[in-house]
Amino acid sequence: MKSEFYQVKWSWNKDIDFLLLKKFKDIKIVLTDVDGVLTDGGMYYSSKGDTMKKFYVRDGMAVNILRRNGIFTVLVTKEKSDIVKKWAKKMNVRKIHEGITNKEKILPRICKEYQVKPEQIVYIGDDINDIGLMKVVGISVAPADAWKKTRQTADFVTKATGGNGVLREVTDLISENKNRI
Repeated sequence: MKSEFYQVKWSWNKDIDFLLLKKFKDIKIVLTDVDGVLTDGGMYYSSKGDTMKKFYVRDGMAVNILRRNGIFTVLVTKEKSDIVKKWAKKMNVRKIHEGITNKEKILPRICKEYQVKPEQIVYIGDDINDIGLMKVVGISVAPADAWKKTRQTADFVTKATGGNGVLREVTDLISENKNRI
């Protein structure tokens, strides 16, 4: 039976559901890209030249829900942005790794720092530079409007589009299934 909420790249059956649920049980870290996942990927400019980004309030709540469940949220982004730093601080994001172009190379450092295995990590990405990291973590996720090849690489694709609750959707899936097995 195909899930109403998740466009999964495989067809759902009891064995695969169990395997996916088992993976969620052991998640300790949620890594996420920023632009195109936590934001809609747009760059907004004021008449004074100020750059702005739109974040979805429920994604901020997701960070706190994860934290209350002992799961840290870590941002991994190619960009360096004061806006992202301010949002992350306000939302209690555990850490930001900025200026990361080869995102998969950060994984050993994250595993060592948090004493976790790659299979205990979810990564949410939306574009070509996310695919390498998506291939080496336990569960990879892409927003509904991610680049086609990124969606094809993901273990599942959210119903939400970038900047519209992707992290919250993943958080709800984790918290709903964390203690079921």
